Amino acid sequence: MSNTTTAFPDGFLWGGATAANQIEGAYLEDGKGLSIQDVMPHGITTPRTAGPTDDNLKQVAIDFYHRYAEDIALFAEMGYSTYRFSIAWSRIFPNGDDAEPNEAGLAFYDRVLDELEKHGIEPLVTISHYETPLHLAEAYDGWVNRDLIGFYERYVRVLFARYGSRVKYWLTFNEINSVIHAPFMSGGINTPKDELSPTDLYQAVHHELVASALATKVARELAPNAQIGCMILAMPVYPLTPNPDDVMAALTTDRTNLAFGDVHVRGAYPGYYLRSLREKGVELDITEDDRRLLAENTVDFVSFSYYASVCETADASKRVTGEGNLFPGVRNPELRASEWGWQIDPVGLRIALNQFWDRWQKPLFIVENGLGAKDELVEVDGIRTVVDDYRIAYLNDHLVQVGEALEDGVEVMGYTSWGCIDLVSASTAQLSKRYGFIYVDRNDDGSGTLERFRKKSFGWYAEVIRTRGAALRR
Repeated sequence: MSNTTTAFPDGFLWGGATAANQIEGAYLEDGKGLSIQDVMPHGITTPRTAGPTDDNLKQVAIDFYHRYAEDIALFAEMGYSTYRFSIAWSRIFPNGDDAEPNEAGLAFYDRVLDELEKHGIEPLVTISHYETPLHLAEAYDGWVNRDLIGFYERYVRVLFARYGSRVKYWLTFNEINSVIHAPFMSGGINTPKDELSPTDLYQAVHHELVASALATKVARELAPNAQIGCMILAMPVYPLTPNPDDVMAALTTDRTNLAFGDVHVRGAYPGYYLRSLREKGVELDITEDDRRLLAENTVDFVSFSYYASVCETADASKRVTGEGNLFPGVRNPELRASEWGWQIDPVGLRIALNQFWDRWQKPLFIVENGLGAKDELVEVDGIRTVVDDYRIAYLNDHLVQVGEALEDGVEVMGYTSWGCIDLVSASTAQLSKRYGFIYVDRNDDGSGTLERFRKKSFGWYAEVIRTRGAALRR
């Protein structure tokens, strides 16, 4: 094995990513309202509960709300140049439709930004990351209702006015295409998925896309030096066989994800997407103002998560499905899988980068990528740590492919590994599904001290950053 020969470029942003509901805790502290996550104690594996329950690990999570300074110092120790985090909408507007923002919530993120600035870490802020205020879900049925565009605009105006001079990079919605598969978590849609009509679902999609364009417009008014990006869940789709019907099936499935980037980058719905709506019997309510907003407020860059690829086939008898984040897919017989069934495909990241660059010619930002695994805290030379060579191998192989994409000519802004510190999983609401370079002593039953420990991967990632990728192993 030899080292890579090409370092990543100067200015490449290295860091990690988290979401408020998965790390902050303090779920009702300082005026915060309930979010949809407060009635999702088991992630997407079971229906929502009637109200908060004591078994919801996210109520405390890893207590970042009180420990942010300690955690950001650890990020700085690794050499981060950027940190992606989300703002909890219900900390700022507890119900979502409040007339005035909650000052205590705004002040908390001021303190987080202070700490990042102290360490020279560039903030990358996600405006809405799977935490729609619960009141908006219950009173309005979430993004099905056009009123949410106005509530979201009020929210983003407050954020850009308050933090616009301090935050250069913004993402409007996390994994916006996931609303099709997880309408409650992604879109705050309270109607059960099996009762939700295609018209209501795709109207909600439209409202989110319009709101995203509106946020871009507002940012350019209030924070003209900021860059605004969309964020999509990337999952390359391969034909299971060379049969042209399988190739067409893969293309059709792939386009269900690509459509969201097409609208954000090109400012209009692509023909294939409109055809799919017609075939579903869906006729969207699209106003002329909507069309103008979409056309005139395209994004500066495209960000995405990448965890796995899937296969697709037109042959129903071969549809042996595997797991892959929020999206279903046909298992690839050529790939192995993680402990949670997500197929591991480093080359798929290079494929996604090249596909997106060829398609959109916009700078790309990998804002989630990582391995969820069961870690064991052990003692090595008197120091408590996790010997997570499996995580190092996973991240190394993916970052090597990012380097290959850079050599291909793809413009990649940066890389923020998902769950840079252990957090509560979005899909399963477990703490035992660990992603971080930093082990947090908390368990699925809520026990633990919350003490932080550096894993072996902590030092490895610090060296990768220090050498601008030259320490990666091919």
